[in-house]
Amino acid sequence: MRKGKMLTYINEQPFESYKMVYRSMTFIVVLFVALISFSCNDIVYETTKMMVPWPNEVNWKEGGYFTKKELNLELSDEGLRDVAIFFAMEAAPYIKVNLESTGSEKGLLALDIDSTLNLSDEGYILEIEANGIKVRAPSPSGVFYGLKTLKQLIWANYKEDGVWALPMGVIKDTPRFAWRGLMLDESRHFFGLEKVKQLLDLMAEHKLNKFHWHLTDEPAWRIEIKAYPKLVQVGSIGDWSNSSLNANFYTQQQIREVVDYAAARQIEVIPEIDMPGHASAANRAYPEFSGGGNKEHPDFTFNPGKEDTYSYLADILREVAAMFPSEYIHIGGDEVHFANAHWWDDAEVMSLMERKNLKDLKGVEYYFLNRIADSLGTMGKKIAGWDEISGSGINRNSSLVFWWRHDKPEVLTRMIQNGYPTVLCPRIPLYLDFVQHDTHEYGRKWDGAFGNAVQAYHFPDSLDVEIPINNPIVGIQACIWTERIANEKRLDFMVWPRLTAISEAAWTDQTLKSYDRFLKRLEEFLPFYGERNIGYFNLLNPNATPEPKWNNGPNWQNNH
Repeated sequence: MRKGKMLTYINEQPFESYKMVYRSMTFIVVLFVALISFSCNDIVYETTKMMVPWPNEVNWKEGGYFTKKELNLELSDEGLRDVAIFFAMEAAPYIKVNLESTGSEKGLLALDIDSTLNLSDEGYILEIEANGIKVRAPSPSGVFYGLKTLKQLIWANYKEDGVWALPMGVIKDTPRFAWRGLMLDESRHFFGLEKVKQLLDLMAEHKLNKFHWHLTDEPAWRIEIKAYPKLVQVGSIGDWSNSSLNANFYTQQQIREVVDYAAARQIEVIPEIDMPGHASAANRAYPEFSGGGNKEHPDFTFNPGKEDTYSYLADILREVAAMFPSEYIHIGGDEVHFANAHWWDDAEVMSLMERKNLKDLKGVEYYFLNRIADSLGTMGKKIAGWDEISGSGINRNSSLVFWWRHDKPEVLTRMIQNGYPTVLCPRIPLYLDFVQHDTHEYGRKWDGAFGNAVQAYHFPDSLDVEIPINNPIVGIQACIWTERIANEKRLDFMVWPRLTAISEAAWTDQTLKSYDRFLKRLEEFLPFYGERNIGYFNLLNPNATPEPKWNNGPNWQNNH
């Protein structure tokens, strides 16, 4: 397989305040890596562990500390009430937060919306003083993330018995990228409501804000559509391992439950409804809209020559749009050439080509994509898709493109030159179904190559594409494809802590990243996963966590 040429990534402009971030680097790293103690009061507090992703400006004060174990809440805006309640609930095992004032002897937790701050909406300033803590941000999202950092500091310093303390100082923070995403494929293997909620919890802990939910593909259709009930009655039967497995899908009520659960954690859910390829499950349910396929990928495509196909898909997308507030609906749009040769034998497709002067099947594919983009536009939605859609001429102002083909850097270059808003999610190093250690047996490789945590951590700075100052890169995203991930144990093993590394790559400025320092913090963070029964891969000691088998299904060999 041809390797892509090497490219050069030009970093975005950092904050002006970065200049002062590590003037005391030696002091912070050497003095504070160890626990700092004041023998006269037996006060011990921790400053360098547990904060993941690492904030973009940290300034501790010498000699001061915060010791209150109970906080009185003060809000500048009642719009912060939900964020405050969420923090109080999460922090309850470690510190008490009184949502109504109970007296001045307690520490003060002041939350403030400040539109004058020179930060993105998700940025924040966290100030810890001897008698109180203040979080200021331009929006509730920023306050939420400031409280997440505070919770990590509390977790690192919590002592069930004895005196504990937080360091005094100021953290000023804002994310490097606006899009910090994770995609989960539930067509190939279904994980269910509770596992999805756990993923959302952990995403929020790592300040990830986009959950891309891959709900339809060849193996199964996982979302209820009331206008077409057979999509789940027939289409949700089976998975990649076992084609006869009982039906598994999400009801519309469950979809809305996930969307609301995510929103409370400042996460946007983006659904993916695959078309015009990867449509086999849908076509099993409603074969009259099939455009055919081949032996390896039966009924792979929707029929782009049949007008009823567009009405059918519009009905589906209209119901999907009503469930998801996101401005985007992802339609896939990838790998159509795998199994669209049957279009040449379809009279309606041939008629379409003649009427619209389409010279080849690529032209048919692009016609389909533009029809769907227009249809989504009438619903107030924008089209999102894999990087193949960038050749279709869709409007760059109403689309979002995901660059996934790491071996085709020229596609990324063209997307950037054409100004398409772009999410970077290349197979290597951001596909979490790829092998992550050279001793592991299961998972994907590409020409023998795979993606590990260190590669993920250094992305996208390792890229070799020249990106202009006014660049269209909106962020990065990890993708969990589940052909080789059939159970929760393996899902955890493949995701954590690679996704921890990716979260820091997405949030922390390039100039402040250090993989060695990340590993030191990770050593303290791993118990956080353990307490939540997350079956992570211990990349600090690989022998301590043997690779789990990907599946024990009855007929997975037939689908290998």
